[in-house]
Amino acid sequence: MFALCDVNSFYASCETVFRPDLCGRPVVVLSNNDGCVIACSAEAKQLGIAPGEPFFKQKERFRRSGVVCFSSNYELYADMSNRVMTTLEE
Repeated sequence: MFALCDVNSFYASCETVFRPDLCGRPVVVLSNNDGCVIACSAEAKQLGIAPGEPFFKQKERFRRSGVVCFSSNYELYADMSNRVMTTLEE
């Protein structure tokens, strides 16, 4: 049997797992060197933020809107992906 599973806004979700204070707040994850947005929480999407937006052009808007920005953390995302896969295998 095969299944296709998608975790909504995976990178943004990973960043908030250990930060319950961010629940309900707009969160974005930035690419390597914080060049552009690569993931947005549902709250960030409701503000009209989309992946691919250059961070330097949106930095002030994010600050005014209370958007929480994270640099990408691929080690965390790999660990969380492995946890999801282990859970699905069980």
